[in-house]
Amino acid sequence: MSSDPASTRSGDLLPPHVSARRIRVNGMFVTGCLILAPLVLMALSASYLAFLDPLSINAPEKLLPPSWAHPFGTDHFGRDVLARTVHGAQISLRVGFGSTLLTALFGILLGTVSGWYRWADAIIGRVSDSLMIFPGFVLAIMILAAIGPSELNVVISVTVLYAPRVIRTVRASIIEFRDAEFVQAARTVGVGDFRLLFLHILPNAVGPVMVQLSFGFAWAVLVEAGLSFLGLGTPPPTPSWGSMISDARDFIRSAWWLITIPGCMITLAVLGLNLIGDGLRDMFDPRLQNRGNL
Repeated sequence: MSSDPASTRSGDLLPPHVSARRIRVNGMFVTGCLILAPLVLMALSASYLAFLDPLSINAPEKLLPPSWAHPFGTDHFGRDVLARTVHGAQISLRVGFGSTLLTALFGILLGTVSGWYRWADAIIGRVSDSLMIFPGFVLAIMILAAIGPSELNVVISVTVLYAPRVIRTVRASIIEFRDAEFVQAARTVGVGDFRLLFLHILPNAVGPVMVQLSFGFAWAVLVEAGLSFLGLGTPPPTPSWGSMISDARDFIRSAWWLITIPGCMITLAVLGLNLIGDGLRDMFDPRLQNRGNL
């Protein structure tokens, strides 16, 4: 078997034990998972913690600082900030997961069609380029102003904004291997386009797409928080980290915990997801793999 690194295609899969070892020794990926895991567990457990009612108003206990009774304090309506933070995690991660799932679906499908069929590339490519011209957050505001604020509409707007990046990533991988020797060989033995694309060519895009989607997840959390801050996200009184920060603007000096806690949650979520994305990039980048084998 040839030992020439150039003879190995970038789409070849690593042995399972090597892949597991790369994950264990990748500090950024592991750190990102450790940061994100508590937030995910918090979001998943929110519905089962009946004593955490984010909508319960208790006026006599408004603006209480963190204590044993209220670990994260209370807001200006006497609502428990811990309860609202936990349920706000559900909103942010649900929007991030939903938009990432739809982005992967449409991005892979349209990117594959665009890279394989030149006539489709002229249409899909131009539409993708047009969407990427606009500043992302401004375009999200325009979309929600047209279709109305809601959690589902936030997912749709984030998908519209980030799908072009995945489309371009998949398209580049398809074009790179469209005329490769192994593709030509498969064609000569009668392999159809569908099987050729999804079994022989598309696996080469798995790594870059996973990296893009991890960064897209982080971006979705930020966009959802920003839109909720402006009143275009999940309608009140449903708690959202962005809307919690918006409500706390008038109490920055008198109740620091109202803006600090949801701000820290957003920071940790985005930091964890970006570290995971950086770790995935290092694991899937062939140049870094070869460097590690020296």
